Amino acid sequence: MSENNTEMPVEMTVGEILRNARTTGRRKREIATVSKQLCIREEFLQALEDGNYKVIPETVYILGFARNYAMELGLDPDEIVNKLKREMGLVADCDDDEESAVAVCAVPGNESVERKSKKDIFSQVYKFIRKNWIWFTLGLVAIIVAVVASLIVFIPSSENGSNEVVETVQVAEVSEPKYNLAVRERFGTENSETANIILQANQESWVKVEDGRGNTVFSRVLVPGDIYYVPAEGQYKATFGNAGGVDVWVNGALASKQGANHVRKSGIVLSVEALMPKETVATETTVE
Repeated sequence: MSENNTEMPVEMTVGEILRNARTTGRRKREIATVSKQLCIREEFLQALEDGNYKVIPETVYILGFARNYAMELGLDPDEIVNKLKREMGLVADCDDDEESAVAVCAVPGNESVERKSKKDIFSQVYKFIRKNWIWFTLGLVAIIVAVVASLIVFIPSSENGSNEVVETVQVAEVSEPKYNLAVRERFGTENSETANIILQANQESWVKVEDGRGNTVFSRVLVPGDIYYVPAEGQYKATFGNAGGVDVWVNGALASKQGANHVRKSGIVLSVEALMPKETVATETTVE
């Protein structure tokens, strides 16, 4: 067994695992010491160990704090977070065997979700196509005829001596910045073609983005390499749980850091003008 007691018996809760890892082995530490190292309030760490999650305001904070606490104690953060989600009822324990025809998963607070396996879906599609192959064939022939007819109608004939110039519209490709880290996972991809502001985590950090009305449009813990495309239309503000752990790219250029490492920063205006202010050029007036 390792000195940090990284093994997690099934009967232990997340709180018991965290407390056991902190209070045993050579690296015994007080909560106050760990609190200063992680920049997380002592009462939040104590709440995690006690399983009193109501003390922590939001679920995303609970999971983010648990992940950072586990990493500091030498535990597997993914295993701790997944176990915590199961304890809080945020995920369901269900059969993911793809060979089964139907897997039924009951999530607390939600209705039962019936998920058909890929094998069953492909089998049904194949049977449907095989049964109605005549109609599929006729439909394919009709599409081919329509395409050929449209080409005949719209392609100008050389006999008409037409000198029409066909303009080719070139669509500018959106080039992404040369990120400091390889991209791990992308979020907000629906904004990827228009976004002029992109956030990338260089350290683990909780990121929350709100629109002009204060509605949350994005909130999660980003790990190094994760990026988020900020919508181009509208006014948005962000909160970084670890301000120094987020790179802000504006039109392909890296903006200044929004704060120091392990420092929470809120009210960050996500606009080109606020993130990349133009330098004021002083003009001299010559007096004759």
